[in-house]
Amino acid sequence: MSGLPGAGTSPGLGEASDLKFPLGAKFREPLTEARFQRLFGDAEQAPELLAEPRSSRLCRRWRRLASACSGPGAWRLLRARLPPLRWLPHYRWRAWLLGDAVAGVTVGIVHVPQGMAFALLTSVPPVFGLYTSFFPVLIYTLLGTGRHLSTGTFAVLSLMTGSAVERLVPEPLGGNLSGIEREQLDAQRVGSAAALAFGSGALMLGMFALQLGVLSTFLSEPVVKALTSGAALHVLVSQLPSLLGLPLPRQIGCFSLFKTLAAVLTALPRSSPAELTISALSLALLVPVKELNVRFRDKLPTPIPGEIVMVLLASVLCFTSSLDTRYNIQIVGLLPGGFPQPHLPDLAELPRILADSLPIALVTFAVSASLASIYADKYSYTVDSNQELLAHGISNLISSLFSCFPNSATLATTSLLVDAGGNTQLAGLFSCIVVLSVLLWLGPFFYYLPKAVLACINISSMRQMFFQMQELPQLWRISRMDFAVWMVTWVAVVILSVDLGLAVGVIFSMMTVVCRTQRVQCLALGLAEGTELYRPLEESHKLLKVPGLCILRYPTPLYFGTRGQFRRVLEWHLGLREGRKETPKLDGPPDAVAEPVRVVVLDCSGITFADAAGAREVVQLARRCRDAGIHLLLAQCNASVLGTLTQAGLLDRVTPEQLFVSVQDAAAHALERLEPTGPKTCTVWV
Repeated sequence: MSGLPGAGTSPGLGEASDLKFPLGAKFREPLTEARFQRLFGDAEQAPELLAEPRSSRLCRRWRRLASACSGPGAWRLLRARLPPLRWLPHYRWRAWLLGDAVAGVTVGIVHVPQGMAFALLTSVPPVFGLYTSFFPVLIYTLLGTGRHLSTGTFAVLSLMTGSAVERLVPEPLGGNLSGIEREQLDAQRVGSAAALAFGSGALMLGMFALQLGVLSTFLSEPVVKALTSGAALHVLVSQLPSLLGLPLPRQIGCFSLFKTLAAVLTALPRSSPAELTISALSLALLVPVKELNVRFRDKLPTPIPGEIVMVLLASVLCFTSSLDTRYNIQIVGLLPGGFPQPHLPDLAELPRILADSLPIALVTFAVSASLASIYADKYSYTVDSNQELLAHGISNLISSLFSCFPNSATLATTSLLVDAGGNTQLAGLFSCIVVLSVLLWLGPFFYYLPKAVLACINISSMRQMFFQMQELPQLWRISRMDFAVWMVTWVAVVILSVDLGLAVGVIFSMMTVVCRTQRVQCLALGLAEGTELYRPLEESHKLLKVPGLCILRYPTPLYFGTRGQFRRVLEWHLGLREGRKETPKLDGPPDAVAEPVRVVVLDCSGITFADAAGAREVVQLARRCRDAGIHLLLAQCNASVLGTLTQAGLLDRVTPEQLFVSVQDAAAHALERLEPTGPKTCTVWV
């Protein structure tokens, strides 16, 4: 708002309103961008030099790289890339060690049956799930920044990997394979799964090299939750043949969920009563135990390990009753002791699996980064998204050398680790000790474990993902657009497949953002009486509008997608048409008298960026305003937007004196221009 020192009413508005100045108001002259730079910036910096020269940026990067080669710089880099060097010296051994040990052992006990179960979901033998529950956990403990994150086998990734493996190495149509042929088929599938882990790890390392940790923001929370909920339904349906004892081939591709359901319903009369009984009893134990763990998490000293109890009971029952021979129940069989020989996956497979590795890498990073940020916010510490890319990239890359399949942070075990009292990444070492003991000594005890029990473990572990749908009513109340993103992603995942559903969800989510930028309303501003604030005229009929002055705010980026809308709304507000000037139809009080616009102030505070097309549109607007006799003033342009406009030739159409640091300064200058008989110096409240 403008006025003169000592005046009781605004000099530009004294005749039109009863506007009063605040008591004790102070005044200054309006500040243009050029004057602001002279007073507060570099004296020699001109508006056209706001953008930093490319040479200086390269020099600054070179100096930063050179400083990293010094002793202190190398130590800082080492501490940044090996997080234990930062948190281990400050580890509170007496307060945290017991909690980390209990949580690590608890998670390790769950890793054993869950790893074997998810291996079957990946279409590889169960022992490779144990490898994937050991090596990635150990590597993330050394490289990860999420103190409460638990990594290992994850149902969604196992489902995606299994679909790719079944497509790359399909089972022969006959299905009757000898023992040697089955071993050869399993070896080929293990190689394909390891190649997928290698490819996804290499992609994440490439993303780390390019510092693309910010890409996690493109997988919004509704997309991630809908993806995991839809994938949980796929897991449930894919495990039905194992629950019923039906040796059905796995369905892959689009509509695989419905194909599996149709095949199960067709073969239902051939289901095995023994395996159906084992599945029913297993679910009858696992589901209530998980519910008890959730309801009494604050009262239980540690969650009840229902999975390992079920595994032990089922193994003992199958061994004592000889269920595998009497009823032909499928069992896990011999788990090889020790570790496999490290070897590179077949690199010839990489071109074939690249299309599958990319969505796996994106889901790995998105789920892990979102989980890490949730618990980091809860416990007041920070995670480095780029370091998380490095940790999961190296974890997948190195573990693939030991025949592991893709891995990431997991929802269930992370929640279990926190509930059991875990405090730092050290809990991962105790988890590895449990899995290591199984690999070295306890493997033979799982020989008689029915595979139907592993299928039940897969289904029961989906509980948390299914319950995410309970958030939909609240999401509907908060944001209808996010609700639409959730539903579109979920439907696409269920109907098509997990990877295609992910692509549909990301594209639809980005399209909603683009649509929002194209549907914004250009706001005409008026002065709130007794203040220096300019607010949209539609908010109140008490806002003051000066005849001949139009103040507009365009609250969205100005780029090729919004340039047409920008042109139309400015023409409507200013009364501009090709070849003539019309009386505008402006927002304001019902009794306001329309008058041709003589001065327009464009508030650019909402324009976060502008591309070449948008900048040229502003230059054209300046030309048309000058031809129509309208004085154009720009206010609150950020440095990036102002640099783009300058490069597009704005200063050929307007002078530096038409660029202001705020709407108040521009309005003060406009009022002086509208009052030719008034004072030559206009002032602004401060």
